[in-house]
Amino acid sequence: MAEINLTNANFDEEVLNSEIPVLVDFWAPWCGPCKMLGPVVAEIAEENEGKIKVCKVNVDEEGELARRFKVSSIPTVISFEKGEMLKKNLGFTDKDTLLGLLQ
Repeated sequence: MAEINLTNANFDEEVLNSEIPVLVDFWAPWCGPCKMLGPVVAEIAEENEGKIKVCKVNVDEEGELARRFKVSSIPTVISFEKGEMLKKNLGFTDKDTLLGLLQ
């Protein structure tokens, strides 16, 4: 499963009501570090299909979601499990750190 593009309309269903843990990448197309993080996020989605749901929020298009989760800089990756926000990582980072957000 590829990454799921989130909007305000599908966020609760895809993230808060998910049966499996979720990583949400808040990004923008003009953001250099976001572009570098994109392939890392895609790799996590591919390698963990069915175990982790990986989603993306374009903050330019979904500013309300960014404000809802207090995203003030990008990229920001937030982990969720059973409808609860677990951890948040700001800035570019490696795959192991992102996977660590789910522990």
